[in-house]
Amino acid sequence: MAGVGEQESFRGKEEEVMEGIASIALLPCGSMSGHFVQLPHSICYGLHGSELACERECSRGEDYRLIKLTITDYNRKKEQTVVVECKGHDAARLHSIEHAHGWEKDVVGMIEEKHGKNKILVSFECETLKAEKAAEDHIRQFMPKLAGLDAVVNIGRMRISELDFRAEEAD
Repeated sequence: MAGVGEQESFRGKEEEVMEGIASIALLPCGSMSGHFVQLPHSICYGLHGSELACERECSRGEDYRLIKLTITDYNRKKEQTVVVECKGHDAARLHSIEHAHGWEKDVVGMIEEKHGKNKILVSFECETLKAEKAAEDHIRQFMPKLAGLDAVVNIGRMRISELDFRAEEAD
């Protein structure tokens, strides 16, 4: 699931790691929408991602892109945003990033600004891929606003660390 270095990062503050299952609809336009259910408490968070434009040809390959991922805490009506890398087309893998060279200056600046602070770490790997009728049935049941948009659904384990909506409330 997570790379070796990333696993070490997650282990650093074990009490702050949320683990669970995510269901993410990947839309043909490059955006994504879904939810993350933290286990064992079954707390649901919203996920929404939009692809960030690359200002020049990216050297990491066509299946690599940056996603501005917004995580929403429905109970507190708060959200936090993080930039993650997305690899793979229909079967996505999302991971936190350290460097984002070749992207627009505001994207690189946002990543570098967060580099020195407590940084939200995200890891997701698709374990179940649903397409066509199976995806549409899943979307109608769990994400009805996305019905009819020809999305594929990725379901898999997700880990999120350093996400703290309470700190935001203190500000």
